Amino acid sequence: MKKILLLLLLIPSIVLASTTNLEQVSKEIDSSLAYNAKSAILIEANTGMILYEKNSHEKLSPASMTKIMSMLVIIEAIENDMIKWDDMVTVSENASSMGGSQILLETNEVMSVKDLFKGVAVASGNDAVVALAEATYGTVDEFVKVMNKRAKELGLKDTNFKNPHGLDTENHYSSAYDMSLIAKELVKHKKVLEFTSIYDDYLRKGTDREYWLVNTNKLIKYYSGIDGLKTGYTDIAGYCLTATALKNNVRLISVVMNESDSNTRNKETKELLDYGFAKINVYDVIKKNKVIKKVEVDKSDLKYGYIVPIDDVSIVKKKGEKLGKITYDLKLDNLKAPLKKNEVVGKLNILENNKVVSTVNVVINKNIKKSKFINLYFRYLFDILTGKIIFK
Repeated sequence: MKKILLLLLLIPSIVLASTTNLEQVSKEIDSSLAYNAKSAILIEANTGMILYEKNSHEKLSPASMTKIMSMLVIIEAIENDMIKWDDMVTVSENASSMGGSQILLETNEVMSVKDLFKGVAVASGNDAVVALAEATYGTVDEFVKVMNKRAKELGLKDTNFKNPHGLDTENHYSSAYDMSLIAKELVKHKKVLEFTSIYDDYLRKGTDREYWLVNTNKLIKYYSGIDGLKTGYTDIAGYCLTATALKNNVRLISVVMNESDSNTRNKETKELLDYGFAKINVYDVIKKNKVIKKVEVDKSDLKYGYIVPIDDVSIVKKKGEKLGKITYDLKLDNLKAPLKKNEVVGKLNILENNKVVSTVNVVINKNIKKSKFINLYFRYLFDILTGKIIFK
């Protein structure tokens, strides 16, 4: 039973977007979009609705876009208190020996998790991501196992990771579609965007080894609204970019893979984002952690708990289309103590004009322990004395 509950906690919330008048969007697209990319996709970040795709399931080398999954594993480790932002990491010889893009770490150098993460997010440091992989899971191999485990949990079918950095290795691959889903999960962690939106900064500032970080994603500086995510390049992968941008409550994620050069990569990314922002509006209908209902929990120490959605829920509409009447239908499991905080206890259906357009898992918002028998007895007695329970 415990294993089943743990699995439920790991399953991401199911968000099914309204496709009214949007099912034909991709058919209306000018074929010049992402013309030079071997593979591409554009999605709305909250619902995952696909606005454009081209060979999006083709398995290709993702190069340093691999670090999107690495950053997701690391930020989740931080949020689960496995490591902390201000923890100091001693750099191994393995980490310092990484080739490709790097922040010039030296063996036995000590650097904070925060600065190492910055080195990954901004400068795509292969040495930095290996140092963090070892700091979180002990070895790179164990870290990669977690990367692939998370890929399965996210439902990815075109992805297999062999390392945390993306240097070309046999059987290391992903797809534009899968990269967009990893990015969709990553942008839920707003702290990450604080790093990926940095255009330039310094590490070891004020020392004789001061290092100037410049974001490998130049669109951070030149495209309004872009605040991430990750570039990639190797001889095999070509020029790749997973980008995200936020404008007028609309967050988009685009992926282009195997472009011929960085200028074409940036140009086609901008064109994809421009297209998406011109096509849709996004309406927030319910926010993550908003209390939906106060519920009685059988045999609990607290008696009551609060039901909240596990994620934000939005509805995507084509520009010019109005949002209909929104109502909700809550379906709960049998609530019985003990319950763990964030344990899935049912689903919330969101209806537009009486038609289900979205579904999100709901959870209990605190740990609820099973009450001792004596406490249940006195509670029952109190309810009788106060008239809450009446015998007929």
